[in-house]
Amino acid sequence: MIEKLLRNLGSHDVVTAEERSILQSIIMRTTSFEIGDDLVSQGSRPGHSTLMLEGISARYKILEDGSRQITALHVPGDFVDLHAFLMKTMDHGIVAMSHCKVAFADHHDLKTVTETMPHLTRLLWLDTLVDGAVHREWLVAMGRRSTKSHLAHLLCELYVRLKVVELIDGASFKLPLSQSEMADVLGLSLVHLNKTLQQLRRDGLVRWESRTVEILDWEKLTEMAEFDPTYLSLSVEPR
Repeated sequence: MIEKLLRNLGSHDVVTAEERSILQSIIMRTTSFEIGDDLVSQGSRPGHSTLMLEGISARYKILEDGSRQITALHVPGDFVDLHAFLMKTMDHGIVAMSHCKVAFADHHDLKTVTETMPHLTRLLWLDTLVDGAVHREWLVAMGRRSTKSHLAHLLCELYVRLKVVELIDGASFKLPLSQSEMADVLGLSLVHLNKTLQQLRRDGLVRWESRTVEILDWEKLTEMAEFDPTYLSLSVEPR
């Protein structure tokens, strides 16, 4: 059940057999959510943290006028609200962007981990630090990159993150979001997203059909996106 979490953590440092066993013992309950359901609601005080097993979810904030700003996407292997263990009250929500299957780790058990397993604690801490790094990249993309570069950067990021958890097929990956939902993720109108996607297609960089994205020229796509995966901390080294 937690194989993708182990691949995620193992992309940063070696996860010991004891740490694997502990994670398997504390991540037990599972449930499913459908598109539009909140995995975690803004303003709630969850007693557990939520691990993505299947699907894609999005971190979001609701403004006073009811509009929504998406600030990150989450893929299998991600703990979407690990920080809720310490923050207590959620200042944002997590919504299912596709059918999602999740598992839970009770905060009582996470507290025991932090008190008895310092290396595993550091790995889980790093997971939240990478979340913060992703937010910084998204902020830069929204504020400073061209629309074409912004879309290219997001596709590069998703490809790399899904590759870590072995959810790619060669140069392709499933993206179970409609173009309307992707427009919402990028903060664009649907018309603007379609025009931008057509530009990437004409440039021979990507093919996006039936919710499958195929990267046709990785080198040129990363160059356009100015994509540097350093912020994902994908080097296996002592932490």
